[in-house]
Amino acid sequence: MLKLYTDAASKGNPGPTGLGALIIADHQQYQLTATLERADNHHGEFAAAQFGFQYLLDHFGPQQTVLFYTDSRVLSDAIGKNYTKHYQKELAALNQLISQFTTVVTQWIPDQQNHGAHHLANQALRSLE
Repeated sequence: MLKLYTDAASKGNPGPTGLGALIIADHQQYQLTATLERADNHHGEFAAAQFGFQYLLDHFGPQQTVLFYTDSRVLSDAIGKNYTKHYQKELAALNQLISQFTTVVTQWIPDQQNHGAHHLANQALRSLE
């Protein structure tokens, strides 16, 4: 079982955006960052999730159960309902990744429970300055 925490941080809305993904697998942590030149926070949240799930596929393979944690209500609701009014393209790309895993359980968590991914997203954002 893998745990994936993701977050995004934007400077401006839209603006430069940092992405963070924290993966916990076999009692080890993997801390990942990436950047987007320009995105709003919601697009950043979808991009962070895609970034995290792509890393899981590339490094752990699809035969996994993934517990996915996000502090974005927009993202967690979109995955849960398989619908979003404004982010259909992003949701479709994310669903294409999610569908490759054996099981994915998505859970919204409050900001204070997502410190690891939040810190990584801000670290990535600072790298753009």
